Amino acid sequence: MLQTEVGFFQGWGFLSVMSTNSRFAVAVHVLSLMAWAEDEPLKSEQVADSVNTNPVVIRRMLCELAQDKLVISQTGAMGGSRLARRPEEITLLDVYRAVECRGVFSLHRQHPSRRCPVGVNIETVLGQVLEEVDSAVEEVLAKITIRDVVGRLKPCVSTVGV
Repeated sequence: MLQTEVGFFQGWGFLSVMSTNSRFAVAVHVLSLMAWAEDEPLKSEQVADSVNTNPVVIRRMLCELAQDKLVISQTGAMGGSRLARRPEEITLLDVYRAVECRGVFSLHRQHPSRRCPVGVNIETVLGQVLEEVDSAVEEVLAKITIRDVVGRLKPCVSTVGV
């Protein structure tokens, strides 16, 4: 029965409603592009073109990144944004904390039934599991820098336009 219900929901596209947030990926993209450009300030339009989004989205994200002292922005004709620190000093954990609330996953949107033997305690149990997951994610992100990301991109450059 459960498989049928899951198949039914997948067939109607209901599962796609619970998609993951892409803010972290976009932020890493933005910072990697700035690292690639080195000290050249980038305009939000340039960054938006690379990310394939609206410049307003980028400007909002740049504000968040600036609050956490990951980027510096300057207005004017010669203005733009650039990294506030060297790429090897910015970890993916710094980026994650700047643009995401802690928590890779979240619990139910509605509290489960307290009359159900599973529902009554599932949030407590899952809460403990999710803390372990979050800690593991943060441990990995703390080991990877923007410089590392750019280093992984460079071998891929030869495939652009193929």
